[in-house]
Amino acid sequence: MRNESLTSIGLLLSRILLGFVLAAHGWQKFTQWGIDGTAESFSEIGIPAAGLAAVVAAAIELVGGILLILGLDTRFVAAIEIVQMVLAGVLAGHFANGVFINDGGWELVGVIIAGCLALCAVGGGAIALDTFFKRGPRSATAEA
Repeated sequence: MRNESLTSIGLLLSRILLGFVLAAHGWQKFTQWGIDGTAESFSEIGIPAAGLAAVVAAAIELVGGILLILGLDTRFVAAIEIVQMVLAGVLAGHFANGVFINDGGWELVGVIIAGCLALCAVGGGAIALDTFFKRGPRSATAEA
């Protein structure tokens, strides 16, 4: 298998995994916890404008995750996710609580930031809607 093919498959799998985790967290905020429950949780840890922050966080995670899976506006979406994860790390105190998530640490936001930094750097790859729309359906299999 050629290097370009491996890169394309690796980027596709990375986008799918990262996008799924983000979309699942957004979906959880909308459905399992509900926006009111999410806002209450945000308020308890001191996040300002907790009601608005809950809606914005849930929407960015859900919609952003789906867009990453599809590879649509990949670099822009990844950049927005980085901002959100940095804010989550700071406002929720993750960066002050050590590494491990079971101690309230930053490992989840750190891994999401790392994945999104890579997508910002290289884009969504050849198997992404970004490539399809940029080059048209006939040449969408070419490397991005």
